[in-house]
Amino acid sequence: MKLAWIALAGAVGTISRYLLSGLAQRILGEGFPWGTLAVNLCGCLLFGFVWGLSERQYLLDPGLRVYILTGFMGAFTTFSTFAFETNEMLQDAEWSIALANLAANNIFGVALILLGLSVARWV
Repeated sequence: MKLAWIALAGAVGTISRYLLSGLAQRILGEGFPWGTLAVNLCGCLLFGFVWGLSERQYLLDPGLRVYILTGFMGAFTTFSTFAFETNEMLQDAEWSIALANLAANNIFGVALILLGLSVARWV
């Protein structure tokens, strides 16, 4: 039954990723992988927040954490897409866009994990 709940959470994560990524790409344009960046940054913030809440067990059940982080987040944030897109930019010699993509995803991702943890501790 646990695997079924993880799979269901994964399905919700996949659909959420698809919708958010498409929305960000439509709003911000095609010259940069904005959709992937939006998903990765939102995912990092949410991951940090959920992890932070689960550090204090009375705020988030450890079993629920598995469903959220393994199921939903595992499907929602796929850095493999990020790596693939960066590789494509490098192969097309789009050095500045590739560097901006690497820097934005990594620097802001780590910063938002920290922010999520901080907010969770504040709650």
